[in-house]
Amino acid sequence: MGWSRDEQAARAAREIEDGFYVNLGIGMPTLVANHLAPGIDITLQSENGMLGMGPFPTEDEIDADLINAGKQTITELPRTSYFSSADSFAMVRGGHIDLSILGAMEVAENGDLANWMIPGKMVKGMGGAMDLVAGVKRIIVLMDHVSKDGSPKFRHQCSLPLTGKGVVDMVISDLAVLARPERGAPFHLVELAPGIDLPTLRSKTEGAFLAD
Repeated sequence: MGWSRDEQAARAAREIEDGFYVNLGIGMPTLVANHLAPGIDITLQSENGMLGMGPFPTEDEIDADLINAGKQTITELPRTSYFSSADSFAMVRGGHIDLSILGAMEVAENGDLANWMIPGKMVKGMGGAMDLVAGVKRIIVLMDHVSKDGSPKFRHQCSLPLTGKGVVDMVISDLAVLARPERGAPFHLVELAPGIDLPTLRSKTEGAFLAD
């Protein structure tokens, strides 16, 4: 029942338009690049200072100096450019990135996002998430619909420290796609995953959403 991680990534790839500048978060979002439609040409931006990332390397292509923001080894393209992290964040903060696809621990029904820490657990830092959700034009979240303990991750209010307020435009979970036409509007059900009906989705969702 529901979508696999690769199927969620493939669904997210359908939201990417030709010519987009895209930032992909660590974890499941990195899979999105594997599912772009033929003819779609995008430029991947990494906040550690790289524009135009290539695919993950084969064993003989690995270069330890070429990494993305998640510290995964990657490859470069003929058009790849490098610059300081400060310039990279200027791109983000200046609104020059069309889309960011991120993971999440919780999303609230008003679009609040919590994805950077759990109190009491060691974290390396917030990374670029707070800048991304504040500066990027559109934010899509890829996440499991419920946490490992069975609690809903789409909630009335986030219980974890916020990454951004009212910033999420679309949620693609393993059970459904929820989106809103504009920020400030309520989320509505766009699509159910295979094998999932509306009563099942509502039973696993705390936050409010509209369904036709």
